[in-house]
Amino acid sequence: MEERAIFKNISPLDHRYSISEKQVFDALLPWLSEEASIAACVRAEIALVLAHLSLRGGAAAEIRAALTQTVVDAAEVYAEEERTRHNIRALVNVLKRKVPPETAHLVHLGATSVDILDTALAWRMRGAVREVVLPLLSRLETLLCDFAEREAETPQVGRTHGQHAVPITLGFAVAEYVSRLGKSILEIERLSRGLRGKLAGAVGAYNAASMIVRDPEELERRYLAELGLEPSEHSTQLVEPEYLLRLLLEINTAFGIIANLADDLRNLQRSEIGEVREGFAADQVGSSTMPQKRNPWNSEHVKSLWKAFMPRVMTFFMDQISEHQRDLSNSASQRFVAEYLTGFAMAASRMAEVIEGLAADRERLARNLSGGRIPGGIMAEPAYILLAETGTVDAHEIIRRITLRAEAEGLSFADALAAEGEVLARIAGKMTELGLIKHDDEASAFFGAPERYRGRAPEKARSLARKYRELIKTPITPSAGPIA
Repeated sequence: MEERAIFKNISPLDHRYSISEKQVFDALLPWLSEEASIAACVRAEIALVLAHLSLRGGAAAEIRAALTQTVVDAAEVYAEEERTRHNIRALVNVLKRKVPPETAHLVHLGATSVDILDTALAWRMRGAVREVVLPLLSRLETLLCDFAEREAETPQVGRTHGQHAVPITLGFAVAEYVSRLGKSILEIERLSRGLRGKLAGAVGAYNAASMIVRDPEELERRYLAELGLEPSEHSTQLVEPEYLLRLLLEINTAFGIIANLADDLRNLQRSEIGEVREGFAADQVGSSTMPQKRNPWNSEHVKSLWKAFMPRVMTFFMDQISEHQRDLSNSASQRFVAEYLTGFAMAASRMAEVIEGLAADRERLARNLSGGRIPGGIMAEPAYILLAETGTVDAHEIIRRITLRAEAEGLSFADALAAEGEVLARIAGKMTELGLIKHDDEASAFFGAPERYRGRAPEKARSLARKYRELIKTPITPSAGPIA
């Protein structure tokens, strides 16, 4: 079969992204390519032959070696399919010519097509997730932990509704994603271990296998054990779809978390904010016409991949439905799961590159923290809280009026508060009582230094970084590798 030149491929994954994310693309090829799909089906068929032989006294070492080393050319299968108009029957016909002659009659014996297809898909998805996707996510999570710890003390203005809220730290802001993504990684790891296969026949009731073996469920267990899988608890012609569905949904959850992070970082790089910046190579160009531009294009790239692939979750849900014991309405749509997983892996890889090269502009962070519509206005909250603690019932309204005066007269909040001597005195007394300051006259300085009002942001950033760094250190049990 003639190979197509890379730039004659239709999917951007196969040309543009196979070049820009070559390492990720190459790592996924043994699991997700069409060649890998056929090789996985071959592996499943060989596993079935070995299971039959094990119930018949076992396979001689040379027979097992010959079987496990069997290689089938994808082009040969496709050529055979042109004749049979059936992909698995084509595979079986080709495979029977490759295996030792004394085992050829056992190829596909007692199986229906989906016993091979669903089992091979589970094996491939588990391998791709555990060997490629989870290591990518672990790297990204580790980089996020490093950044959260490094910037745990770096003051930053917190934001809600796109407006300045109260102070946090940059490390604390990133720790949000440490926590969210960390939990998702652990769940993806758990669900990837739970993928199942089957050898239950055309309607799931073991009809064919029951004719040739005493315990068809034992045959199924031996078949799947060759692939490191367990049987679906119940089967129609299909494995219960929820095993794969739940894994894909959790991956989609992680995709959303990464896209949310990309959005946050893109916005923090706006010219009027400028608190962080992506790495920019010496020869890199930001615009074809504006030489000064340094666009946050990597973060935008991650968000764009999410936009392209996130909606496919609807197809995952639709593939959950199959009429009676099986219809064929998932035969085309399920093939695109490989594209989805590839798009996700590339987004995770690109996000890791962003975090690895991300730098904080501490000068701009400090300027934004103390600026705003009312300079230092974000200190209105602690003033209100402390005033209320003195027993002042209308504390919120009093502080609100002070902010209005500060805005009208162009004052900082600290100066406007200082002008309200009685209010500041009450607040200062409470601060001294609570041990927040040593002397009442230190109160004005506190309200002029918003970086001091940061709650437990640094501690939280460090504790989450420590927690998830340890959790993702747990080694991922490798799956059986792809056929060479």
